Amino acid sequence: MKQTKVMIVDDHPTVTEDVRSILETYDELNIVACLTNGEDALKHLEASLPDVVLLDLNMPGMGGLTATELILKRAPSTRVLILSMHDSPEYIATALNHGASGYILKDVPTDEIKIAIDAASKDEQYLCTGSQAALGKQGASPQSALTGRE
Repeated sequence: MKQTKVMIVDDHPTVTEDVRSILETYDELNIVACLTNGEDALKHLEASLPDVVLLDLNMPGMGGLTATELILKRAPSTRVLILSMHDSPEYIATALNHGASGYILKDVPTDEIKIAIDAASKDEQYLCTGSQAALGKQGASPQSALTGRE
């Protein structure tokens, strides 16, 4: 059985460790790195070659949107899932426009993170229920994303 290599990038150690602990219970997942910012993710990208990166949006230094673009430029086969507390349609649409394969809210049931990783590793888009509801509530689409200036 091929393992899916996962990199977790979040500046909150509690979140990182909780997600890592959950994902390590799945034999088909291999956590290759837990990092605290976008710069470190890029530095470790080539060495760890993750299939999926779970990436927070708001981190010190390089944030999740810029990191998403650079990760996809350097490792086009890697999929990025945004793991965030922000449920506004603008954040979700912006993340998708920057190339994210999905958007997961940090308050989802733990098994939903695994479902999202499975979908992303099959090159499918995944939006958790809360992010789907946020987009539907506002009638938002990826075209309604925030610009860099906004």
